[in-house]
Amino acid sequence: MADRTIIAGHLQRPPRPTTTTDSGSPFIRRFRQHSLNSTQLMGILTLIISGGILLLLTGVTITVTVIGLIFFAPIILLTSPIWIPVGALLFVVIAGFLCVCGMGLAAAATVSWLYKYFRGLHPVGSDRVDYARSRLADTASHVKDYAREYGEYFQGKVKDAAPGA
Repeated sequence: MADRTIIAGHLQRPPRPTTTTDSGSPFIRRFRQHSLNSTQLMGILTLIISGGILLLLTGVTITVTVIGLIFFAPIILLTSPIWIPVGALLFVVIAGFLCVCGMGLAAAATVSWLYKYFRGLHPVGSDRVDYARSRLADTASHVKDYAREYGEYFQGKVKDAAPGA
């Protein structure tokens, strides 16, 4: 461990000692310098083994599925007049159940929000409701004033058109 050096935050192996009697080719020397350490070798072996196992399981799954379809296809075809209506009925029943549950959940959330709002607990969004209520009240007041003005205007026009009326 003491013979290893740390350069720029990386642990680096010391170069392998070479002897003067080694007259190997540059390819062999370069191959020895770039050989894998034990951690890298174990990682590659783990990758190869787990990949092989997953490939084997995929093959077994596809094989069993195809054999099952071949074996059960005649039974499925012969009983399909029963399965199609049953499947449609199950779909409608399950969809209806989920719809009713969703509507019940929405109603419970609405009632809970209204309870909090009328108790004065200021639930989320109550400021928007108050703003909308004030806008509606202002608009109704403006419409009432507008109607009063034009009612008086039309009353004056009627008196001008028919003075004796």
